[in-house]
Amino acid sequence: MRKIEHIGIAVKNLETSNLLFEKLFGAPAYKQEEVASEGVKTSFFINGPNKIELLEATNPESPIAKFIDKKGEGIHHIAFDVKDIVSEMKRLKDEGFILLNETPKKGADNKLVAFLHPKTTNGVLIELCQEID
Repeated sequence: MRKIEHIGIAVKNLETSNLLFEKLFGAPAYKQEEVASEGVKTSFFINGPNKIELLEATNPESPIAKFIDKKGEGIHHIAFDVKDIVSEMKRLKDEGFILLNETPKKGADNKLVAFLHPKTTNGVLIELCQEID
């Protein structure tokens, strides 16, 4: 893991939250997109060297909808940039971490992604991200 890639924040209403974070950072989101396979719409903000991803559920069965129902809005995950997601997934599995997916999948912001189960990471959902060439 080379650096924190972004912090993901679950929100009930992306439009309202975009306005809030635009005021907070003094700049609009640089990217918005929908990831249908995950049932989310996302917005990305840059603050200095850091990125924040806002996530709104697009259906009641999505992981974000379930998260908000259980815990409310707030920090959902921390994503780490990796050079080779497949080898990093193998390394972490060999170290005893539980992967939520066995193979990387396409995520937002032109990334391949994989997640580690929070039960094995002190309650924090960890996302691995590799830039798609």
